[in-house]
Amino acid sequence: DAYPKLAPNRIDVDPRMLNTNSPQAINTDASTIHLDQDLGPRDRLFLRHAFTNQQVQAFEFVAGQNPDTNTKSHNARVTWNHFFDAHSLIDFTVGFDRVHSLLVPEPNAVGPQVIIGTSYKSLGPDATIPVDRRLNRFRYAALYRRQIGDHSFAAGAEWVRDQNNGREASSDRGNYYFRADFGRDAITNFRLGIPSRYSVGIGEGYRGFRWWEQQYFAGDVWKVRSNFTVNFGLRYQPVTGPSEVNHLTEINFDCDCTAFAPQFGFAWQLPRAGVIRTAYGLQFGDIYYQTLQQVRWDPPGFLKVEVQAPPLLNPLANAYLGPGARHTQFEVPSNLKSPYTHEYNFSWDPLPGRPWNIQLSYIGSRTHKLFMMWFTNRAVHVPGIPQTTATITDRRPDPRYFELRRVQNASNAYFDAARIDIKAPAWRGVTLDASYWFSKAIDTGSAYTNMAAGDEARQGYSQSQEPVAQDLKGPSAFDQSHAATVRLQYAIPSSRNHFLWRVAGGWRISGVFLAKSGLPFTVISGSDGPGFGNVDGSNGDRPNILDPRILGRSIGNPDTSQSRLPRSAFALIQPNDSRGNLGFNTFRRGGIRNMNAALARSWPLRSEMTLTFRAESINFFNTPQFADPNPDLSSPAFGKITNTLNDGRSFQFTLQLQF
Repeated sequence: DAYPKLAPNRIDVDPRMLNTNSPQAINTDASTIHLDQDLGPRDRLFLRHAFTNQQVQAFEFVAGQNPDTNTKSHNARVTWNHFFDAHSLIDFTVGFDRVHSLLVPEPNAVGPQVIIGTSYKSLGPDATIPVDRRLNRFRYAALYRRQIGDHSFAAGAEWVRDQNNGREASSDRGNYYFRADFGRDAITNFRLGIPSRYSVGIGEGYRGFRWWEQQYFAGDVWKVRSNFTVNFGLRYQPVTGPSEVNHLTEINFDCDCTAFAPQFGFAWQLPRAGVIRTAYGLQFGDIYYQTLQQVRWDPPGFLKVEVQAPPLLNPLANAYLGPGARHTQFEVPSNLKSPYTHEYNFSWDPLPGRPWNIQLSYIGSRTHKLFMMWFTNRAVHVPGIPQTTATITDRRPDPRYFELRRVQNASNAYFDAARIDIKAPAWRGVTLDASYWFSKAIDTGSAYTNMAAGDEARQGYSQSQEPVAQDLKGPSAFDQSHAATVRLQYAIPSSRNHFLWRVAGGWRISGVFLAKSGLPFTVISGSDGPGFGNVDGSNGDRPNILDPRILGRSIGNPDTSQSRLPRSAFALIQPNDSRGNLGFNTFRRGGIRNMNAALARSWPLRSEMTLTFRAESINFFNTPQFADPNPDLSSPAFGKITNTLNDGRSFQFTLQLQF
């Protein structure tokens, strides 16, 4: 009963495809209170409190597909400003934030998560559901500023005490995986009730973690001459590890206390050569609580178990769950470091103050020690043991574990971009500006935001245990080589000499056009099973490329997607091969072409009263932005585009009376 009782209506795409809609209900209550009070000629007090309560009954194409959520948040701040004199001030802030997040399966969910290859909607929400989390943050901050001659000094500090109490799941409901295996495709195995794998988490996931966040900074802006300004500063941001108040989980991480981050920049107005600006900064990221807290799912308080080729009705029938049982282990090293980025930029404005304005810019960064989850203890080829799904556990090198999931500072990322901005002078009511970016972003398996936790842990999933960086090096998930924006506005002049100009005059027409290259995607084998993958117990398998001429293609039209990404250009790997030769993120989906437009006019009605009408359109030309084609070589829908990522054309009309 989980699937809609409707016949497929897009058999032109796939014999089993149903295109349908599902409602989603969002109820939000919000309140905000501000109070500003002068305490004297030099002192001022600011008080603020905000509360939000949001309940979401998620859309469900398939029963239980998405969790229902209830989020309550409090945000309170008290800030005191004190002016010593006209050139110096200090302020202190005390704050309290509280967020309660409750995510539960909707009532019609089937129970366990059931994953059917990559082409069919899963049953049940993600393996991380349910979640019942309460996060409290006690914030203390101080800031001092002083102007002395040509110097503007600033220094400050911030301390945050975090409390995270709650229950977070890791496969608590159980997961069945049906994939192309045993000589059959994924949907056939699902219909026959023959899973390739079952995993489940057993134990109590409730924990109470406590930790500190802190940072200290100082800097100066120095006006050396009237045409030359320098800024420099230093930030220190140590990261300490959390502790568990009930002594149920020990996190083997104390402190990364080496995060000193300098920054420097200047602006120089050259005679007859415009203005040059350049800057360099070392920026440190955070060591996320979400990264460290994963060890809550390690023994003895928790046990993650997996069974290969299990019986459907009793998947744990032959599993030992007692003391010392084999399990999936999470490891966080004691020497984990904060990721850091060298950021630098340069810009040249050759025509400051002229009617035409042009700016040429370069932005670059080099990021190191990005987080990755390494999935180790993978099954290997053992002479005499068949290379099948059922023998994966027997072929793992360390008999104490299933997968050994290790958080590592293992990825690097590189970004370079050139930009040109042009602003034309106003001409007969027309204003125009445009910008163009040419950029390149690559990494070795992990992007800037990866926490090596949850779904993000699988962003950098190498084909085999080794090598990792060489296997995953390629364009970053957000890489868009070309981007252009054009903004245009026209104010129709008014005239009393002609009826047409009296009607049309005073209207303002504006538009913004955006064009971007498509994001990259990777073709995958779609199964770890024999005949598709390397049968090592982990995903990430890719095929061999037979026709390298198609590499780098953009696949953005449903009518031509299968001809531009033909199945015949790929071959699945051979038995005992560890990996395919196809690279990572070697294709791109269709780009973005979007036009937003607006029409507005104001009428004065009487003294201090104005009526304004505004009509806006999002995606004015109704241009679709298509999603990636199906990248799963084991799927019958391989190469087909079945979804769009943007909304269709919409209009919004506003009538505003000001008095």
